[in-house]
Amino acid sequence: MLVDFGQASLWVSLASITFNPTFWNIAAQREYHTKWITKLCGNDPQRGCYAIAVTIFVLGLIRDMLFNHALAQQPQMALLDTHFVKLVAACLVGSGMTLVLSSTYMLGITGTFLGDYFGILMDARVTGFPFNVLDNPMYVGSTLSFIGVSLWHARPAGLLVAAYVWLVYHIALQFEGPFTSMIYAKRNAEPTVAKRKKKL
Repeated sequence: MLVDFGQASLWVSLASITFNPTFWNIAAQREYHTKWITKLCGNDPQRGCYAIAVTIFVLGLIRDMLFNHALAQQPQMALLDTHFVKLVAACLVGSGMTLVLSSTYMLGITGTFLGDYFGILMDARVTGFPFNVLDNPMYVGSTLSFIGVSLWHARPAGLLVAAYVWLVYHIALQFEGPFTSMIYAKRNAEPTVAKRKKKL
């Protein structure tokens, strides 16, 4: 047996992976329309953005903890339990963390954690590494880390979970991408509207 689907911890881990992007997409879009987080934070959008950043970070830690717990209860595969596979795993985790950390560095806290939904917009599109290599380096990096950890522990179930992580991220991008584009398109259209009003 490569994957023990009878382990409740596996399903709890998958539920956590599903919940996180679902939560931050719903919460952020509601914030954009109603400013509910900003209001809870004393009408300070910066403070509101930091609040959701902490929330997302903690949820990520819980997700990783649940994933590691689930992995420990899954069968190992002897074919994956080799020094070569461990080397590949270490490279994948290292690459994944590089993508995630460099993305955060380039975007900053508010750029990384949904600041645009709070009205904290970036002046221009970030084009430096890793955004000159990948469109969504944080999601790619996170998925690579899941794959790497799974290979390190020689657990095929982890590879299945990693594939699910990428699927969930792919679905999340179908909501995040268009919504973020709408926010910036609206911002970019405002000067044009203002100029037209002046002419009138």
